Amino acid sequence: MANQLHITNGDGLTDTIKQLNLGGETVVWREMLCEGPTVYELGSEEFIELRTNFLTSHYNITKDYYQTQFLEELYKLSKVNEFDEVVLWFEFDLFSHINMLAMISHLENLKLNVPVYLVCSKKLKGEAEFNPLSQLSLKDLNNHYVKRIHLNEDDLEMAALMWQLYNGENPQKLKLLIKKKTNFEYLSSCIRAHIERFPNSTTGINTLEKNILKLIDRNNISSKNQLLGYALEYQGYFGYGDSQMQRILDKLDRFYKEENNQIQLTAEGTEALNGSRNFYQVLKNDEFFGGVKMYDFLYDSVSHNILKL
Repeated sequence: MANQLHITNGDGLTDTIKQLNLGGETVVWREMLCEGPTVYELGSEEFIELRTNFLTSHYNITKDYYQTQFLEELYKLSKVNEFDEVVLWFEFDLFSHINMLAMISHLENLKLNVPVYLVCSKKLKGEAEFNPLSQLSLKDLNNHYVKRIHLNEDDLEMAALMWQLYNGENPQKLKLLIKKKTNFEYLSSCIRAHIERFPNSTTGINTLEKNILKLIDRNNISSKNQLLGYALEYQGYFGYGDSQMQRILDKLDRFYKEENNQIQLTAEGTEALNGSRNFYQVLKNDEFFGGVKMYDFLYDSVSHNILKL
């Protein structure tokens, strides 16, 4: 049996994978690089300072916790070439894919010279429905492992390039790579989702924020907790977790209210949803996506281009 290094996107999936008894060693990736400022070189002083400041201020994650939960796992990757092959276990969404791009870039910088395989969410022949890896039965998860995808050098170089561009000053360059063919089945969809996180040029709210307002408008939602559940369930390719989504709901609190056991749009919420008013100046903040500020760019939903302000 090959001596494998398994790199997994989170503890829940890791615990399940261990039940497959595949052997080798496991590195758990505990970051959410799709949100907040980042720089190209993982583990550098600048990277650590940016990430710990962001995570402490927004999620109360301490520097010590970050050290033990993420950085110590990251440093384990320095031994990558001691293994026979690397197996990546990542989901189909933007959250997972940005982490994966960063991790592959880091491996490339470590002069990776062993084969790399990807196990990613998808519906395989014989499976009843599509499910994230974390929700698969052991039988189906093993089936995904057996049918893992070999990533060739072009795939790895594309991933590293995308991570570099994600940390660059012009997200339009990243958008231009959407049509590039790779063995990452969902990468193009994830990059589209990222581009649509910038505020819409007409309304000032982004696609995910608008989707939340649509959910409120079209469904009988009785509480804020239920709204969080809806937002998580129907977010598409973003893949945000509970804490991330709650931050967005808090940001949008002027657009909805809880009244008579019902979550309803406010007048401003209706204006934002129907596009009769632009809320860019109202919502503008200093949030980062990688190397750029969210509100330094606008998304044009007609041309699907990113516009620099």
